[in-house]
Amino acid sequence: MGLMFGIVLRVPTLAIHLDRQEKFEFNKETQLFPILGLISAELNKDGPTAALEGDDGKQNTEEKVEKPFSPLSAITERHHPAVVKLISEATESQPEDVLDFEMLLYDTQPGTLGGLNEEFIFSARLDNLGMTYCSIESLIASVEADDALDQEQGIRIIACFDHEEIGSQTAQGADSNLLPAVVRRLSVLSGDKDYDFASVSSTTSQASTTDHLFSPTTTYFEESLIKSFLISADMAHSVHPNYPAKYESHHRPEMNKGTVIKINANARYATNSPGIVLVQECARDAGVPLQLFVVRNDSSCGSTIGPMLSAQMGMRTLDLGNAQLSMHSIRETGGAHDVEHAIKLFKAFFQKYTALEPTIFV
Repeated sequence: MGLMFGIVLRVPTLAIHLDRQEKFEFNKETQLFPILGLISAELNKDGPTAALEGDDGKQNTEEKVEKPFSPLSAITERHHPAVVKLISEATESQPEDVLDFEMLLYDTQPGTLGGLNEEFIFSARLDNLGMTYCSIESLIASVEADDALDQEQGIRIIACFDHEEIGSQTAQGADSNLLPAVVRRLSVLSGDKDYDFASVSSTTSQASTTDHLFSPTTTYFEESLIKSFLISADMAHSVHPNYPAKYESHHRPEMNKGTVIKINANARYATNSPGIVLVQECARDAGVPLQLFVVRNDSSCGSTIGPMLSAQMGMRTLDLGNAQLSMHSIRETGGAHDVEHAIKLFKAFFQKYTALEPTIFV
């Protein structure tokens, strides 16, 4: 169950008058505590010691009631009782019914359009909810027509992963076997849209008729990987007007000028020339612009899940994303028109790939 609350916690910074360092630094262990409220007596009234106090606030001298054994200490001892009470009220339960929870703090200020002509998006988490949104919208748009899949020979997939910023090595991360496992299962399905899998799997005798599809000697999975193409869609860097020297002089993407294809000679991005040609043809069909990004030779380069998935699956891959400023800031800036650019580009990719794939020669 996911719960969302109002503005409950705040992590305040130290006033600049009290810290004259030019570089803003803080200790993650001791200086990132959020403020929940004031007046400790009020906040602690529901705490573990409340039961031992009388009406006058003095400690009771009566013997403590023995608690039943628990492998872990009570949830109100591990977390502030006020937080536990907040969760119990939101779930219409009692504090003692809350066994455990995970809490994530985020910027509560909603995203908004800005700029002279509302050409910017100011929002948290544009990286990478921006490209996630464009991917989902484009997949839906690609199948809106009644005959959208009549000539389709492949399967259109989007995969949205968690934990990319912390390494992707989780069950729901890109470095798991999630995508390969899903594609492997899909690769053995019948291409007959009228095929009744429910009836086939209803009896042992009927199920045996498809045993050959699930034989470990089949190569359907490997063949599908060779014919497939993966777009790793992750936000890209826009040229910063205050720091133009940080960018390679001939590769300075701008917001609202089209989705950015990312290239790196050290394979920090998975893009290669055949992929660029393919995406360029999709962009031509959609009528949307593209840009190229190459990091300076004397600068480090970030990476994406593109190289990771490309290595796992042996699949042709290209890295791209919409340009933005202030990546990884709590308040990022992106181009409003690039959302439409990316949706149109991905829609064309889904619709045209089956026809374009046989024309790709390396």
